[in-house]
Order: sequence, then C-alpha cells, then structure tokens
Amino acid sequence: MSSTIVVLLALLIALLVQPQHSNEEVFSKGNVLLLTAHPDDECMFFAPTIRALTRSNISLFSLCLSVGDAEGLGAIRREELSKSLDVLAIPLTRRWAIDHPDLQDNFTAQWDAGVISNVVEPYVSANNISIILTFDVGGVSGHPNHRSLPAGAHRLLEKNPDTFKLYTLITRPVVAKYTSLVAPLYAKFTFMQHQIFPVLNTRLAQRLGVIQLSAKNSKPPPTLVSGIADYVTALSAMRAHASQLVWFRYLYVLFSRYMWVNEWDHSP
Repeated sequence: MSSTIVVLLALLIALLVQPQHSNEEVFSKGNVLLLTAHPDDECMFFAPTIRALTRSNISLFSLCLSVGDAEGLGAIRREELSKSLDVLAIPLTRRWAIDHPDLQDNFTAQWDAGVISNVVEPYVSANNISIILTFDVGGVSGHPNHRSLPAGAHRLLEKNPDTFKLYTLITRPVVAKYTSLVAPLYAKFTFMQHQIFPVLNTRLAQRLGVIQLSAKNSKPPPTLVSGIADYVTALSAMRAHASQLVWFRYLYVLFSRYMWVNEWDHSP
C-alpha cells in the first residue's frame, strides 16, 4: 500500500512539474496585448499565460488601465507593478500603467466602454497588436472594473474591424475557482484524454466497421497550464505587490486555479 501511494505521489508531482498547453498556437501570430485593470491582476489571474507566451518568445505587451489608487497608494502600486512585470519578464518598453480620471480603481464603478476604447486604441495601433487578452464579463472576481474591460475591447474592435482578435479569460464558478492543485492536474488529464480519444476512436471504428465518432465538439478552449517553476515565479511576482499582501491574498495564491490554469474564449 505504501509503495502504491509513493508511486501515485511521484506521478502527480511529475504531472505538475512541466507546463502543458492546449491550442496555444492561436496566440503565436503577431503581437499580443494583455489588458488589465489593476496592478497585481497580471500575477493573480494571468501568470500562466504570461509565462507561456514569454517562454515562447511571443511579443507580449502589458497595459494596465489604472494604478490602483483606491486607497491613495497609486505611486506605490505603480512601482510594485513594475517590479512584478520584471519578474514576469515583460520588458520595460512593452508595458504601461494608465492614470486616467475616468478609469480609477473603484469597487463600485463600471468603467465606460468608450473611454476604455479611446485609451487603448493608440497602444494597439502603435505596437501592431493582433491579439488582445483580457477578462470576460464575469471578471473572474466579479470586480466591476474587470468586467468593464471586454466591453471596451469590443468597442475598439467595432471601430477597427479585423484589426485584432479578442480572447477573454473564462470565469469559472466559485467552487471551481479554488481547486488549487486539482485544477492543473485535471487540465492535464483532459489534455491526455483529447490526445488519446481520437486514436482509440479510430481503432474501434476500424474494428467494428462503424462510422467514426467525432471528438471535435469536445475540443477544449485554448488552455495554458503552468508547471511548478511557473507557479513559483507567479508567487515571486505577487510578493512584489507588498502593499496588497493581506491574509486573504495568501489564501488566494495557495488555492486559486488561476495561479495554475488559464482558459481562453475567442470573443468575436
């Protein structure tokens, strides 16, 4: 029994060590802009994607639409964001933090889509951005500033059709958000299933002489899963946000699936 447990633990650790991705090639064509609302969004929610894209030498840019000045700490948080992005290997020339009067950190305020569109547009144009990555309408945490970003990106896309593709980070239900190590393990088992199923399906169809079933409809969305080293890097980036390290943030980095897994939806 003990040897079985050791083998299982070794298998689980082996699965966690290496990053693994599904359909990540959709992000490999052109320059990519990560659009966030506040300093610390980049490491709390998007670290698996940042790590995957920078490792693949994809030109990744970061645009944060506020300096997180809700408590009067804007100058401190801007500096913390810079340190975090250093850890995450986004060059100084590819990152910006905006301090706009209509885009202030506020847990009760929805940002105007037109303002977002106007602020983001010159960065997209000047840097030949072909893909924007941001929150979906759920905003992962439900923060209204997060939830405003896809509407602003859509507004920009309406003004400039076919200029870029928009992908939004899928918000999972509360229980699924805090599955810790279960999230990357489940994602990797899902990858294995989608790799193995077509082979087994083809062989079974050949043996039985029946029409082959299709796994196309169950194809997972673009999914980026961190390895252990990526998770440690995300923790280091989070530590750069010293002003935000209250007790519940420690719980977040221990249990949040978004420290390990990012799933993306193409938003037409």
